[in-house]
Amino acid sequence: MKLNIAVLPGDGVGPEVIAQAEKVLKAIAMEFNHVFTFQHALVGACAIEKTGNPLPEETVSICEKADAILFGAIGNEAFDLDPYAKIRPEQGLLRLRKSLGLYTNIRPVIAYEDLLNKSPLKKKQINNTNILIYRELTGGIYFGEKKLSDDGNTASDICEYTRFEIERIAHLAFKAAQSRRRKLTLVDKANAMESSRLWRRVVQEMAPQYPNVRLNFMYIDNAAMELVMNPKQFDVILTENMFGDILSEEASVIVGSIGLLASASLGEKHAMFEPIHGAYSKAANKGIANPIASILAAAMLLDHFGLDDEAALVREGVDKALKLHITTPDLNTKYDNITTTKVGDFIEDFINHPDETNLNFTNIHLGQSTII
Repeated sequence: MKLNIAVLPGDGVGPEVIAQAEKVLKAIAMEFNHVFTFQHALVGACAIEKTGNPLPEETVSICEKADAILFGAIGNEAFDLDPYAKIRPEQGLLRLRKSLGLYTNIRPVIAYEDLLNKSPLKKKQINNTNILIYRELTGGIYFGEKKLSDDGNTASDICEYTRFEIERIAHLAFKAAQSRRRKLTLVDKANAMESSRLWRRVVQEMAPQYPNVRLNFMYIDNAAMELVMNPKQFDVILTENMFGDILSEEASVIVGSIGLLASASLGEKHAMFEPIHGAYSKAANKGIANPIASILAAAMLLDHFGLDDEAALVREGVDKALKLHITTPDLNTKYDNITTTKVGDFIEDFINHPDETNLNFTNIHLGQSTII
């Protein structure tokens, strides 16, 4: 298969982790005789610095022509500390989602057995957790009309949704539930918000089309509590933009590190794959950023194109890395010299030589090849 992949590393640790995902995809291409080409482009704070625009037109053009987009992270502390900034890195990501019509965000949340002790939650609560979050991505309060009074003392952000926006993602969530444990939970705030009441009415009306899926409803405040108290109760979660943003970040507590959560953002014509973590600028260029979420995002990219064996091999490499503690400091207490690059190198080696990887790594000097 030939794929043209746009690569948007972004800011902070984005370039470091995306370099490992690109490395893994190149290994997959070599192992399975595919042709993957990569074209890099600017977005976020680095784009503002070089062009004055968080999403240059050249970047949009590259993404529109690509088969898929691999995205890193955006953000810069200088902008976070300036509430008066008119141009912000995050505007680049929001505009990209809107311009490419990326209306569905899919975020798997899986509790890895070898990392259960890394979570602050009890093992019995999180063991066997496997959740798929469907977050609407181009509507709601992030994209609604924004107002600031002339005196600067009153502000508003409108949360607006249409039936069409709700139906198109709800169909995808129902179908996903059909292929899993057949349970769909709509998270809303229908007791207080009119937009949430529309979500609930529309999804209720759609439910008879999927008679083998059990539909239930949960308010966002209760869902946030239940997600940490009893995450195993959830199968597929469907929710609007802001609620999905909050819940998926909270879900990182379950798996032990936000550096393990990948996501896919899909539209009718385009698809983007990214880790859910931010730029974490303080960690940039220190070799401590966890690249596994980006590598798992690459696996989701392969899934998207029906390359199931390839995606499975990537995930097998990730599982082996976690089992053998070949991870960055956020997860690793056994070794103190494993960098972002070394994690990528290990998974690349595993893809190239899956049957030759030594199962006993106690005598391996990390930094050299993982193959003996």
